[in-house]
Amino acid sequence: MNDQIWLYLGRQAASPAHYLAEQSIQSIVGWIPSILGVGLRAVLYRAILYMEGVAAIEDGVRIRFASNVSLGRGSYLDHGTYLHACPGGIRIGAKSMVMKNTILHVYNFRNLPHAGISIGARSLIGEACILRGQGGIHIGDDVYFGTLVQVLAVNHVFADTSRPVSHQGITAQGIEVADGAWIGSGAILLDGVRVGRNAVVGAGAVVNRDVPDYAVAVGNPARIVRDLREAPLDLDRYAATPVY
Repeated sequence: MNDQIWLYLGRQAASPAHYLAEQSIQSIVGWIPSILGVGLRAVLYRAILYMEGVAAIEDGVRIRFASNVSLGRGSYLDHGTYLHACPGGIRIGAKSMVMKNTILHVYNFRNLPHAGISIGARSLIGEACILRGQGGIHIGDDVYFGTLVQVLAVNHVFADTSRPVSHQGITAQGIEVADGAWIGSGAILLDGVRVGRNAVVGAGAVVNRDVPDYAVAVGNPARIVRDLREAPLDLDRYAATPVY
């Protein structure tokens, strides 16, 4: 029983002292709704994580290994988001938003060298996305994710038919999403891929190879259907409300 308790604690925080502090502060103010709770968390959570300027954390946000979380000025964590920042850490840049029920999960207990999740400035991670960062996930500035996007920087080895897949270990190459990219709802990015600058991944696409800069990729597996520099879209047809 003692071994199980220590195993549990070791997977919740950097030390028993960190666990006590993080759980106590989250228990006291983590549930308080409205702007009052946001304000209290903006002050008190500085004791358990790094916050540059003021960041907004809604009620019901769960954070593990909070000492490895960094929030940029003006960043936002919506209701029900879950961050597990085991040693590799999670960094969310200035004015970036992580929306309701999203999971940012590093959970690195295999001492993988590049584990972690980094999100740049002014990016949006839509509702109920899942980011698994064992191999490292690097998301640039001004990136938009739709809902239910999965970014999976880990994969199972399965070549040995004499053993269960679960006994063969994993690979973790990492995933990069460059500045200005847009990942459509329900898309899945698999380990080892790079989505280029200002590229577009269509809704429901499964990306198992790199998407070049300014490319549009759709389907399962994703295929390149357009280079936005060589075949630009009709700006009048796709005109949108300006972003201020």
